[in-house]
Amino acid sequence: MRRATDWLQSRARLTPQKLALVEVETGLRLTYEQFDLRAKRLGAYLQQNGVRKGDRVSLLALNSAGHLELLFACAKIGAVFVPLNHRFSVPELSYVLNDCQPTVLVVFEPFADLAQELRSQVQVSVHIEQAVYQQIASAEVGGSVLHPVEVDEEDPWAIIYTGGTTGKSKGAILSHRAILWNSINSVLSWGLTEHEVTPVYMPMFHTGGLNALTTPVLHAGGTVVIARDLSPAAILEVLEREGCTIALLVPTVYHTLVTSPEFQGATFTTMHTFLSGGAPCPLSIYEAFWAKGLAFKEGYGLTEAGPNNFYIHPDRAKQKIGSVGVPMFHNEVRIVDDQGCDLPAGETGELWIQGPHVFSGYWNKPEIFAETLVDGWLRTGDLARRDADGCHYIVGRKKDMIITGGENVYPLEVEHILEHHPSISEVAVVGLPDTKWGEVVTAIVVLQTGQTLTGEILKEYCTGQLAGYKIPKRWEFVRELPKTSVGKIDKKAIVHLHTQHETA
Repeated sequence: MRRATDWLQSRARLTPQKLALVEVETGLRLTYEQFDLRAKRLGAYLQQNGVRKGDRVSLLALNSAGHLELLFACAKIGAVFVPLNHRFSVPELSYVLNDCQPTVLVVFEPFADLAQELRSQVQVSVHIEQAVYQQIASAEVGGSVLHPVEVDEEDPWAIIYTGGTTGKSKGAILSHRAILWNSINSVLSWGLTEHEVTPVYMPMFHTGGLNALTTPVLHAGGTVVIARDLSPAAILEVLEREGCTIALLVPTVYHTLVTSPEFQGATFTTMHTFLSGGAPCPLSIYEAFWAKGLAFKEGYGLTEAGPNNFYIHPDRAKQKIGSVGVPMFHNEVRIVDDQGCDLPAGETGELWIQGPHVFSGYWNKPEIFAETLVDGWLRTGDLARRDADGCHYIVGRKKDMIITGGENVYPLEVEHILEHHPSISEVAVVGLPDTKWGEVVTAIVVLQTGQTLTGEILKEYCTGQLAGYKIPKRWEFVRELPKTSVGKIDKKAIVHLHTQHETA
């Protein structure tokens, strides 16, 4: 057994006056010393109100400093932090709360009414509203002493619930070991330093918002800027005013950003790297940043591993467009066939990951965990290939692969071609049931404002760029694509909507 380190306390000891957190909407600015002190006060209050090692502490809030204060407060007392997806419906939230059974539910505005509705369906011992929370953190109430707790690296630190697009949400258990090693891996492989300033726009109930850059930058002694306004003007203003150096956004936000008039005049005087994650990134976004002389690259991760798994230098990303690069320092990957045999370079198979950053299980779902983690290897369900130089490319979800007339079609390949058409704003390629082909390749297209296209025109555009069986046989033009709670295009919803429409 290895005792878990209270690394917020360590950072506060090493660099007490260094700026740790900025909360854009409230103006809150905390040094590491202040940050650690607030987490200690919250931990002491939780202990005073009956929270013991292993108990769950849930938070229902928009992105806030509270997510990080409670995360580290839980670390100090051995409790388990459960950030809730505020975009979930009441039944979805009720399911999550009944599944993890938290001792404490902390609720920030504007979710007081939602929390009141949940109270009739879920039994929680302690409810803390935002005003009381702030009084505790600032020592206006409480004042009890924090009692040290022995915490092991394998003890759970957080439970992150998946988006639920494949059924009921699953709570991925992240141990102190997993979060620590994701941070070590990221700092070492990506070269993060105490000089980093990163904005957090990805939702903090998601591992991308909590662990992709946030905890690694804090571990390195940098500054985390928490923001909510996703308008291009607001994002650009925060990047410049706070002196941000590295940023992670999802492709849908990048799309809005690079097509905005504000982007054309932006200078990005302090930024050294833009990262894309959460979903495959269109090549047009790469090109928009490269045209301004800015470093841009793509990453790959999932709640169950990291979420950071690969590294690619921005210069190499220009040569290996669409690649996520090579495995990070402290993890290994395999690409395997359906029998679990390793595939050679150039062939597509399922991506398996191994390393100390991998999760510990699914809360209350040991049978699913047993199918997901086999002999120490996490079976991601994602398809990937490796080129002769060892660079990896994510092809898509295994379940999203289309089998049409006996041929395999990877939607991402088709989407990349279509996204280059100047009249297309967004596109999703899915397989829909078909009596002749088994599945028919179908493109769901959002056009640029004021543009008109037909399926025949797009078929002609694809000819010569794609094999005939990969070219969509069906074309649907829509105003917008459905998105998941973390901004990914929701292909399950697309298939459901279009299948339902046909059978109605």
